[in-house]
Amino acid sequence: MSIGGNWDRRVSRRSFLGAGGLGAAALLFGSGEALAQQSGGRAGYGPTQSDPRGMLDLPEGFKYRVISREGSKLSDGTPVPGDHDGMVAIAGRGDRTILVRNHELRTSDANPLEGRNPYDSTQVGGTTAVVVGPDRRVIRSYVTSSGSVNNCAGGGTPWGTWLTCEEDRTTTGEQEHGYVFEVDPRDPENELSRTPIREMGRFSHEAVDIDPRTGIAYLTEDDFEGLIDDDDPNLDTRRSYLYRFLPNNRRARPGALQQGGTLQVAKLDEAPRDADFIEQGQRFTMRWITVNPETPRDDALAIDATRFNRLEGAFFKGGAFWFDDTAGGERRLGQIFRYLPSTNTIELFYEGTDVNRLQSPDNITVTPWGDLWVAEDGDFGNRIIGFTPEGRSYVFANNRVPFQSSPGVPAGDPGERSEFAGPTFSPDGQTFFVNIQSPGITYAIWGPFKRPDAGRQRQMATAEPPKRLRPEVSGELSEAAERNGMSQLEAAAYDRLGVPLA
Repeated sequence: MSIGGNWDRRVSRRSFLGAGGLGAAALLFGSGEALAQQSGGRAGYGPTQSDPRGMLDLPEGFKYRVISREGSKLSDGTPVPGDHDGMVAIAGRGDRTILVRNHELRTSDANPLEGRNPYDSTQVGGTTAVVVGPDRRVIRSYVTSSGSVNNCAGGGTPWGTWLTCEEDRTTTGEQEHGYVFEVDPRDPENELSRTPIREMGRFSHEAVDIDPRTGIAYLTEDDFEGLIDDDDPNLDTRRSYLYRFLPNNRRARPGALQQGGTLQVAKLDEAPRDADFIEQGQRFTMRWITVNPETPRDDALAIDATRFNRLEGAFFKGGAFWFDDTAGGERRLGQIFRYLPSTNTIELFYEGTDVNRLQSPDNITVTPWGDLWVAEDGDFGNRIIGFTPEGRSYVFANNRVPFQSSPGVPAGDPGERSEFAGPTFSPDGQTFFVNIQSPGITYAIWGPFKRPDAGRQRQMATAEPPKRLRPEVSGELSEAAERNGMSQLEAAAYDRLGVPLA
């Protein structure tokens, strides 16, 4: 069998998967558990083991506990809200850990958040806290902020609070939305938690994190205005931007960000305007341009700022700011970027070319021992993927919980899995906490984690991008791919299946 006339156009991601390309790619690259071996030697903690409870596959030696579940009870008897998302682990008294957790809720969603001092009484989003003891059991749980909408991600501050971000820019009868709020779990639902940090911009916020050395905050945007063309990046109309906020008051304490500052958007003069066309390992000098915090998207468009598709997670560690585009890259499988403030340079660290390696990166973190961990938001499988400073990769966790839609929302494909969200480590580095979004579940995971290593975290910040993760394609096969209008990945997959290309 040869592939000719029926392949006279570039195969889109969806049509390729639908036509069996996923199976072909699996044969080419091996299963997710074999990812570490494919990338050049042992990395991570070994293959994941099938969970007899059908919830969470982990490597041998690791255990988990469900510490919070949507619809159960908080300490005051009100229901645990749904749609768990971004999260941070903060040191509490003694050996306790305080988890502050987002709830990406709209008024139509099940299990709304019930607060007592809301920013907007018509809205049901916000944050909760879960206080966990050294035995990884819950001591207390409660609402920490309320009355916001679509609280997607955010970021922890160096002074022990949480910045929750509204992935929205609507106006309700009472309030405008599209802001960042600071939440102090030690003083829940205080006036600070219901006061938007307006100068950090009004837009569809995703995530934020702060450079502890300079106090500068970096922010990602995930806006759904426009479309993403599966076949041709040149036809995309979706646009999201990367911002930074220079606060006037850089004292590390709650409320300092409310003292105003300057919002700026990123522009790469030497790079393609569309980040889809940046190649792995390319490094560019950043230019930051001041924008009006009330109209940042309009200003970014007017100055032709660098456009991303859907920016998601953000994390600052070891001198580097990591962030990802969940729909970035030629195959729409996602891109991971790294910005180094010390040199004011940005580079594409990794681009997904195959669903077995990476699909739809979302929340992101750096482990205590220095690996980069990415939570996936893929169509039919969600994992925690690890990257090492040595350029290897591995799967740490595989979610097997089916997606649960809200009432009135179509159920979707029965094979669809809910997404991982909010990956974060306890202050001592011995417990990994992570959420499943819908149905909302929070896990505590522990086992033979490596010891904290600040030096390796700095090494990750400057490590070479993992070039060996790219598929190896011969010159002959590359030419055949071009003749048939295929990507090299697709051609290699069919070659592995024994299907000759005409």
